[in-house]
Amino acid sequence: VMTRIYLDHNATSPMRDCAISAMQDLLSRPLNASSIHAEGRFAMAQLEKARHAFAGHLSAPHQGVIFTGGGSESCNQAIKGWDETVRPFKRILVSGIEHDAVRKPASACGLNVSVINTKPNGVIDIVHLAELLAGEPALVCTMLANNETGVIQPISEICALTKEHDGLVFCDATQAIGKMPVSFIGLGIDMLAVSGHKFGGPVGVGALLVRPSLPIGPLVAGGGQELGRRSGTQNVPAIMAMVSALEEAIDELPHLSQLGQFRDAFEKQLSAFFPNVHIFGKDAPRLANTSCFAIAGVKAETLLMGLDLVGISISSGSACSSGKVGRSHVLESMRVDTDIAQAALRVSLGRGNTMNDLDEFMHSFKKEMSRQLMSAAE
Repeated sequence: VMTRIYLDHNATSPMRDCAISAMQDLLSRPLNASSIHAEGRFAMAQLEKARHAFAGHLSAPHQGVIFTGGGSESCNQAIKGWDETVRPFKRILVSGIEHDAVRKPASACGLNVSVINTKPNGVIDIVHLAELLAGEPALVCTMLANNETGVIQPISEICALTKEHDGLVFCDATQAIGKMPVSFIGLGIDMLAVSGHKFGGPVGVGALLVRPSLPIGPLVAGGGQELGRRSGTQNVPAIMAMVSALEEAIDELPHLSQLGQFRDAFEKQLSAFFPNVHIFGKDAPRLANTSCFAIAGVKAETLLMGLDLVGISISSGSACSSGKVGRSHVLESMRVDTDIAQAALRVSLGRGNTMNDLDEFMHSFKKEMSRQLMSAAE
């Protein structure tokens, strides 16, 4: 049996043992936190314990934690969960590198949307943001760390600037949490999206953190759960598992510098062997676990398939829900040439990965590259 090497933790990270055990402990119980009998009160107690712990880990007010079905739902609620009579913004500013879970609801909500330029290193252009902020109050949507390049955005600076113009800041932090310290209050943001499976929790559970005073409402109407902000019976086992995973991920943050050393050593090897390699965002602050790179002349899709056949899981810069490799809007906004963008690959490390995994990847990658270049030449 082939031993596979998994280098795609930005897509999803395997569930942590602590999360599995937290979930298993609760799965056989009848847990509806809206019921008033003993089982229902137990479910509610677990839920509120989870809410306080989750808020504590992210330095957020517990009254502002809304548990959701994942990062995409959280992003949609942050943008679409407003009654227009109380909505405190008149337009939306979206960074050019946002995930489609932000871009699509923004373009569908009927407000004027402007795109904030990105510099070639993957960092938002603050000067352009300042120009765009002049005028009516805006909702600024900017991620904390990019899923493709790992580039970290200057959120505190963005917040300070936005507040000067009476705007709100929504931060999609799905890639950042568990990979860097995150403080809701410290960043000065108004809303923040979290996805459980990015740091070893279950798939299908997440959270939207909001300033408690914001009049944001539910996307789903019904029983009025989650402080009236999200209807539907809460998935208590998954929520408890996510909180448990978050706690462990935060405890492990000091070890991430080691993954950063592995990544840097790998990129050094890559540049030595392929002098024409483009490493995206390498001059900007990046998550320690992420490397996005391209070598012109080959297609990411064929490289991915070749590597998958020899047991290595990575992703292209822009795989979408259909699994197809399209053109990356992130690299496009960084003004990367199309032929280079089409060759973009992403290696994202996580717990359990070693330098040996990267050496194995490098060995297979060289072989696959020469195979592709030979067939391209024929």
